[in-house]
Amino acid sequence: MDDNNKNWSEVELLLVEDNPNDVELTLRALRKHNLANHIHTVEDGEEALEFIFCTDRYAGRDIHIPPRVILLDLKLPKVSGLEVLKKIKSDERTKTIPVVVLTSSEEASDLKEAYLLGVNSYLVKPVDFEDFIKVLGKAGLYWLLINKSLRW
Repeated sequence: MDDNNKNWSEVELLLVEDNPNDVELTLRALRKHNLANHIHTVEDGEEALEFIFCTDRYAGRDIHIPPRVILLDLKLPKVSGLEVLKKIKSDERTKTIPVVVLTSSEEASDLKEAYLLGVNSYLVKPVDFEDFIKVLGKAGLYWLLINKSLRW
């Protein structure tokens, strides 16, 4: 279930993706593996930063209740995914939030820059739908159920 309502305290996963088709594929993949309980989606880097840092339209959200994981595309309008990653990982309040880059970019420079900025994982979106479902299922299972993250 896409949870884009005002119940932000329960957000387990923040999906930052500007392509509506990729949003739908990601949500379908997570639903198929029963990992789509509390997901909030944003479609650009600016809104992602507002959500994460509880500013502007998300000023009512508590920064001390972060998403358990952020799925972040790199090629975003307004503010790039790499810039979003940089801001998350350079702020004491947010640097422990796991960030998984989910992108179509296989460019070595993007991969290197993402890891230098502190990304926790870098996944290239598979083109094949079934492969996409498998990759997202495994990633979601790990980051939402298996991985132990720091919760304030």
